[in-house]
Order: sequence, then C-alpha cells, then structure tokens
Amino acid sequence: MLAVQLAALLGGDSGNAGEGAEEALALLDGFDDALVHGLARLADERADAVTALAAAFAATPLGDRLAEAADAVVSGSITQEHLTALAGGRVALSGAVHDALLEGLDTALGRERAEWPPAPDDPGTAGGVGAQPAGNVLGGVRSWLRELAITGWRGVDHDLVSAADQVVEALLAAPDLRRLAVLLDGFAAELRASCPIGSADHLPVRRWADLWTRALLLAQDGVLTGEPRPATTVSGRLLVLGVDVHEHGTAVQFQMHAVLEPADGGRPRLVRTSVTVAKVDTIVGPALWKLTQRHKVLLSALADRRSVEIADMPLLDSGDLVWDDDRAFVSKPADPLATARLCLPGALAPAVPPLDRVPVRIAEPVLVEGYKVTGDGSFDLGGTVLAVDAERLPDCGPLTPKLVAASSACVGLVRWDGGRWTLQPLAVQAKVKRETVVVATGDWALGPTDPKAAKAEARAADAVTVLRERAGRLLRR
Repeated sequence: MLAVQLAALLGGDSGNAGEGAEEALALLDGFDDALVHGLARLADERADAVTALAAAFAATPLGDRLAEAADAVVSGSITQEHLTALAGGRVALSGAVHDALLEGLDTALGRERAEWPPAPDDPGTAGGVGAQPAGNVLGGVRSWLRELAITGWRGVDHDLVSAADQVVEALLAAPDLRRLAVLLDGFAAELRASCPIGSADHLPVRRWADLWTRALLLAQDGVLTGEPRPATTVSGRLLVLGVDVHEHGTAVQFQMHAVLEPADGGRPRLVRTSVTVAKVDTIVGPALWKLTQRHKVLLSALADRRSVEIADMPLLDSGDLVWDDDRAFVSKPADPLATARLCLPGALAPAVPPLDRVPVRIAEPVLVEGYKVTGDGSFDLGGTVLAVDAERLPDCGPLTPKLVAASSACVGLVRWDGGRWTLQPLAVQAKVKRETVVVATGDWALGPTDPKAAKAEARAADAVTVLRERAGRLLRR
C-alpha cells in the first residue's frame, strides 16, 4: 500500500510540491546566487534576481517593504533593516514551498496534522535584567551577517570568519541565546573549513543561504529573548521510533522521534524530544553517548528498546517534549517496527513553527516494507524508487549502509533535499547470519555491543574523562 501512496509523491522534478513551486524555487535560486557573489557587487542579472524576489510579494502586505528593500540593496544602500526584510521575504517564499511539499506528503501518507495556534494576546517582550547586553550581542550578530551578505560567500576569508568567534562566545554566555550560538558556531565552522572559498568548485549555496536567513531572523530583538509561548504538560506512554543524530565540531544533538499515547486516552501524537550537549571535535563516534550520561532514562529507552512512561512533561506546540529524566521512567519492551506498524497510521502530526517552515527541515517518520534494494542502495517499491540517504547514518550507532541494503523493513525519516524525496533510516529489520534482527541508530546509547567498536570507544572515552577532569580543575581555581 505504501508504494501506491508514495508513487505520486515521488514523481516530478520538484517533488510534486504543487503549482508554482518550481517558480518559487527559481526565485530562491536567484537570490541565493546573489549571496554567493555578494550584494555589494550585483551584476544586472543578480540585481534582477533580488528585485524579482521582492516582486513576488507585490500583492501582499509585505510588498511595499520588500520593494523598498530591494531597490535600496540594488542601489548599494545595504542597511540592517533592508536585509531583514529580504530575509523575511526569502523565508516566507521558502515556507510556501515547504507547506506545499508537506501537504503532499501528508496526503500521500493519509496523515492528519495539527494547526499552528495563533500567537497569545500578550506575547511579551524582551526585558528585565540582562536585556540590554543581549541586545548588544544580537547587534553584533546582525553586523557580522551583514558583512557576510555584502562580501558574498566567494569573498569570505579567515579574517571575516574569525570575527564571529567573539560574538559566539558572548552568545554562549546567555542561556536564552544558545540556540543561536550553536547555529552561528556551526555556520562559521563550515565557512572556515571551506576557506579559501573564492577558488572552491562547489558551494552548498542553498544550505548557506538557509543558515544565513535563519540566523538573521533569530537575531532580531525579542525573537529568542522574549516571553516564550506557553507549553502544555502531558502524561502517558512514549513508544520510540528512533533517534536522529545532529553533529558538528562543537555540539551534538540526539533527537528522538516517538509516538505519545496520552494517559487520558486521547489520540496518539507524533512527538520529538532532543538533548543537546557541547563537545570538542576530537570526541566522535560511540563516545558521543558519554556526553549525555545524565539522561539515563532516555539512553536506556534507546539502548534497550523500551517504552517510557512520562508524567507532566512540557510539550511545545511544535510537538517537542522538553525532556526531563525526573518525569520519566523506563517501562515495557517496544519494538520500533511494531510501533510504526500499529501507531503511525492514526497518529496526529505536530504543527510546524513559522521559522521552521523550510523544505530541508522536513523529517517525517514512516515505515517502509516490501521493497527491493537497487544497486545504488535505493528502495524499489514496486516500480517507484525511493532514494536512501545513507550519509545521514550516524557513526555512533551500529546501523550501516550494508545493513540497510540487507533489510526487508525500515523505519525512517522522509526528507526533501536537492529537489527530491529521500529516506533516512532510523531502524531496520535485516537478516544477519541467517537470523532476522532489528538494528537501530540508538542501540549503542549505553555503549557499543560490538567488540571492535567497544575497544575503539574505550580509547575515545578516555579523552572525555581527561577533558572533564581538566575542566573541573579550571572551575575549581
């Protein structure tokens, strides 16, 4: 049945995002190309691309403001206000494509999605103790991002990238701004690793434009430092589908996807929960789990494949649980494939926050069965081919491309990237030495079970212990 459901979704050059999607993506490509070469050096074609982006909003409330911003940038007057307006237009256009893609995916899967609730009557403003320092830091972020836009990716050098270091350090000192700090730190690290960019053959143009846009909008006063949206509290049983690992040199996030069965007997819901820790670039592979040892309930649920009972845990409108080990305990065994078979079809999907409405951020859990693996590792669903993104498999778990290729069933995340739908495996059912086994990305959360991996992890874990001891000494001084 899934092959039939996905057949229409997987066809088409733009992922069947609907009428106007290709035109919207072309507008994004034009603006992103202007960022490659810098807004200070706009040739006629790139100036037209900036103007075209603004013109797409002519009939909307943003029309006048975007037209003014585009005219100013084309004429060489590049202010923070103009860049913010263009970034807002870009994210709105990207959001429209995201919504069309997600609607097509939900339709194919028969999945119902919650609506994003309206803003509270009194959203609150940034204020109180520390508001002014936060404003100063955010001003520094906007200034650095403005220099990037003026210079363009081709003009970035080590001096410009290094200018972000002081800003990131200041952001990390403010708890409310650490989300932006991690984003900016990772963005700067990618730019630094690519220097000298001017001679590079290939650039991740869409990705860097997405990161620049998101950082600029998050750096606006009140976005992160204002009063947060109220969270509800939920109780019930969490059935784990799998864990997605997001890693760069100085941070790692473990994002668990699950189905929540409310204690009051309400409709099951798709939820996520994430734990994020700082790291150094020498800590990689299975040693990453050592950094999250205080989340023992979460780690046990992943490693032992068990359900989790939660009590009064905060749940955001985005479907994200604010994880608290003290409000959870490990319960009965729960196989991720069985959970997907039984619970995914009727689960309510969460709404998507406005700033998260970017096509590349789509990550919807699905179960795929009855496929044949092609020569390039894709899944042939009876004539419809679904590409498998094996590059997203984390090094800290036992799931490998070889196991995926030998699988007969897979729980994964459907994503849209590079103009096509792909599947990121989280857990598979496969035959190993004539025995059918289930292998998941979180199986090594309490330590690797493979002897070779355990030996390598032991060596790496020594580095974690040494670094913690050195940090403790510094704090005691």
